Amino acid sequence: MSLLSGTSSAIEERIVAASILTDRYGRAITDLRVSITDHCNYRCVYCRTGNEGSQYSELPMADYLRMVRVFVSLGIEKVRLTGGEPLLRKGLVDFVRELARLRAAKTGEPLDIALTTNGHLLQDLAHPLKEAGLTRITVSMDAVDPVTFARITRVPGSFERVLAGIRAAQRAGLNPVKVNCVLLRGFNDDQVVGFAKFAREERVIVRFIEFMPLEEDRLWTPESVIPLREVVQRLESFRPVVRLSPNNASETAVRYTFDDGIGEIGIIAPVSQAFCGQCSRLRLTSDGKVRTCLFSQFDHDLYGVMKRGGSDSDLAAYIERTVALKEARHHIGEAEFLKPSRTMVHIGG
Repeated sequence: MSLLSGTSSAIEERIVAASILTDRYGRAITDLRVSITDHCNYRCVYCRTGNEGSQYSELPMADYLRMVRVFVSLGIEKVRLTGGEPLLRKGLVDFVRELARLRAAKTGEPLDIALTTNGHLLQDLAHPLKEAGLTRITVSMDAVDPVTFARITRVPGSFERVLAGIRAAQRAGLNPVKVNCVLLRGFNDDQVVGFAKFAREERVIVRFIEFMPLEEDRLWTPESVIPLREVVQRLESFRPVVRLSPNNASETAVRYTFDDGIGEIGIIAPVSQAFCGQCSRLRLTSDGKVRTCLFSQFDHDLYGVMKRGGSDSDLAAYIERTVALKEARHHIGEAEFLKPSRTMVHIGG
């Protein structure tokens, strides 16, 4: 049975007729990140405090699906499922199958459905997710050395599980698998060359991400960030790199390959080289709040509108009003910068 059996067909008509969401700065909003839980089975040092006993926020899958359908009716073309750790959610495969039935308003093509995971449970789920309609997958993996990896995740034996998950995703046809590494000075900045070799040997796309001030322990300082230029220098110590052209205007990663054309490395540099001017994203938190930027000071309670009996048209109007409030940029490194009230695990990666 469909998660939304009995839903009015009015939203389907709107999907066909939709125009693309555009914010007040003229940016087309085509990408939605949906956190389906803020529960995680890792306690990474750059994200969680490591303390137990946290309260988790989750909605029924049918509620997420209804909200996503409204977003799609307004022109969203790409949906990325995040957390927390999304593979912890029961019903995930069925949820992906329902999403795969939606069609992008502008093109009429199926949605581009991606998922970001820590990979710990991926070995058994990669094939079912691909069969359900998952398009792409990204695995968070912050070291290629098992000892360093366990120190970062605070979960012994985690590296072998993640490596097995990556290989299972490749066998399932979720290629190319992307592997994200958040670099922190003094924690894992010695892993850059190791990741370069890993990208070439395992045939994955490795992306280094600058550490952002979104962690629970509030450990971030400007000095902890490994900027793009330094990452490139470390890659060059292994072998020369060649910059690649972006895949699209809103791509967040600066892409490189090596001089022999083997391997791809991306560097996502929101701190040292912000890409806000091309931002195409909205985020939906696990408790149903819309966030227009990772560093917003405000949540916009879309689920509250639905819970009060709002129609799909009410939800669409609320989303349109919210997009009109999207910030021009973040202010990291400026005197007036304030860390967001929520940390990354409670926003959605």
